[in-house]
Amino acid sequence: MRKLRIGLAQINTTVGDFSGNLEKMLRAVAEARSMGVDLITFPELAICGYPPEDLLFKPRFIDENLKYLDRLVEGSSGISIIVGFIHSKEDIYNAAALIHDGKLAAVYKKMYLPNYGVFDENRYFQAGDQCPVYVIGGVGIGITICEDLWYEAGPATVQAYAGAEVIVNISASPYHMGKGNFRERMIGIRASDNLTIIAYNNLVGGQDELVFDGNSLILDEHGTVIARGKQFEEDMIIADLDIESVFRSRLHDPRWRKETLLRGSESRYESKQFISEKFSDAPKPPLSAAQSKVRVLPGEVYHALVLGTHDYVIKNEFQKVVIGLSGGVDSSIVATIAVDALGADNVIGVSMPSRFTSEENKTDAKLLADNLGIKLLTIPIENAYTSYLDSLADTFTGTSLNSTEENIQARIRGNFLMALSNKFGWLVLTTGNKSEYATGYTTLYGDMAGGFAVIKDVPKTLVYEVAKYRNDLAGKSLIPDSVLTKEPSAELRPNQRDVDSLPPYAVLDPILTAYVEQDKSIEQIIDMGFPEDAVKRAARLVDTSEYKRRQSPPGIKITSRAFGRDRRLPLTSRFRGQ
Repeated sequence: MRKLRIGLAQINTTVGDFSGNLEKMLRAVAEARSMGVDLITFPELAICGYPPEDLLFKPRFIDENLKYLDRLVEGSSGISIIVGFIHSKEDIYNAAALIHDGKLAAVYKKMYLPNYGVFDENRYFQAGDQCPVYVIGGVGIGITICEDLWYEAGPATVQAYAGAEVIVNISASPYHMGKGNFRERMIGIRASDNLTIIAYNNLVGGQDELVFDGNSLILDEHGTVIARGKQFEEDMIIADLDIESVFRSRLHDPRWRKETLLRGSESRYESKQFISEKFSDAPKPPLSAAQSKVRVLPGEVYHALVLGTHDYVIKNEFQKVVIGLSGGVDSSIVATIAVDALGADNVIGVSMPSRFTSEENKTDAKLLADNLGIKLLTIPIENAYTSYLDSLADTFTGTSLNSTEENIQARIRGNFLMALSNKFGWLVLTTGNKSEYATGYTTLYGDMAGGFAVIKDVPKTLVYEVAKYRNDLAGKSLIPDSVLTKEPSAELRPNQRDVDSLPPYAVLDPILTAYVEQDKSIEQIIDMGFPEDAVKRAARLVDTSEYKRRQSPPGIKITSRAFGRDRRLPLTSRFRGQ
């Protein structure tokens, strides 16, 4: 029987950390070798990290990537490796190196370059035009890179009908809610349609706004999952692949013979490259049958936020973070995420009460800090606020109080937080949610001031779900119950409520999803059954707040379409949401 022991090294790389990335890979190779792995894979562009963006315009960056690929080749004795890197020959390519027993045996160049959403690969790379089958240890193996697998008649299909029994896909597929389920269904269809085993190795970790969820998969030729990597954690997934089962399945499927004839005459890309005849006959250690479980909503969102926060802080070489604690749900969940990501000793909360701050919110901020075990500083803003009003009194004579006086308070708080950041080197985590960023219910240079916006892409209604999930996980009210039941308020004027300025969040959030993420018109959203005044109001607020969002800190992508690199609109535009 022909068998292949494959290892998927699901690692967390950092863009430009060539030595750190290589160290992770060499450790994984050593582990794989000790487990008798024949072929180990690493994610897309693992050598340099993903996405490298405009670093690809720097020749030295490309040269360093090639130098560290050579070092991985040197460490490949007795094993085969597939790893993502930047190939440079007349142009640059998003490529996979096939390394075998101390030599660079072949290079596969990604054929389908995504250029939508958060992806800009056509900006940088030339597309490949060949998808050969590599015979390694007598097994036909097709190599694909991320997007290549998403196309029904793409490289994987060509390779399968040209003799590939295993398709290896190295990927850097960023997370958003629900994507994991969709991705698994798609890969299962590719496996069953092509009667081939698919080994899908996805990147894990945070890189700026993106989180990569891992969740690597190995599926048999019927589309059944036989091994799964962890979500939001590094992992080594090892499985023994039954190659003979692929052969038997193809014998029993009459479609295969007919499709082989048709596709064989149409394909312009197929070829075979022989790398080795057989793998080592040495006995292999037994494998564990354990398989990772998949998290469901809202848990997967929470763990994505923890990973994204951890990696942004640590990879940018900060140690501690500081958060303004208002006693509300947004700041409470951000502080909780920060503690889970960094540890309580590295999180500082700051209470900044004003004349409008309720005793309930002061108490809730302290209770949360006590529950989390974090240091809480109390810095009242009243003296600074009075000074601002006094300084502006002559200029403001004859005018009525409005949002100006409210926003001064938010800007004082932002100034205090940035002062602490400047003095102690703490990164400020902002606490605005997607509902607020969408509608401009935020203060520029106030509560928007900071280095990283943890819940920037989390709608308000989902914030509550995530907070309740974390309490359920703790088995207690880590976030005080009163925080989850009180009516939301910015507390910048007497008796202020969010619903005085916005539609109720239960109404607002689905309107924003339709308008921002699905590009539905005002008329279409009204036809969905939402109140006309609420829809028009929400759309107007979204359209007129683009300039604010352009100046906001980066935040973790959670939804299918996040503000920032995922949704790019002109600042100057007279088009409104018709």
